[in-house]
Amino acid sequence: MEVIHKIGRRKTAVARVYVAQGQGNITINKKDIADYFTTATLQYKVNQPIAMTNNDGNFDITVNVYGGGITGQAEAIRLAISRALCELDAENRGILKPEGLLTRDPRMVERKKFGQKKARKKFQFSKR
Repeated sequence: MEVIHKIGRRKTAVARVYVAQGQGNITINKKDIADYFTTATLQYKVNQPIAMTNNDGNFDITVNVYGGGITGQAEAIRLAISRALCELDAENRGILKPEGLLTRDPRMVERKKFGQKKARKKFQFSKR
């Protein structure tokens, strides 16, 4: 099996994932997953597509991720891994699609407008 390369995005985070045969090691920016994502919730998000398709310990995954925060990065990695697993086996699509793991979340931060405090918040109106 050759190495499969997929890209996942979420907010401003971009994740490049390389999937190859192996023992189940996940390396993110040259660090182990436990060192990069310290909370169990973020580790679960990254491992979710692997666990759902029963591929625990079958593939070595190398990830390069940049931009955004840690939650956006974890969700970008999850999308890229899901896409790679669908390319490996077409049956995985039927498992991952109903859970929403193949959908790119398009929500982005709304820009701040001039003459306002924030994107939607206005300056306080005072009648004097």
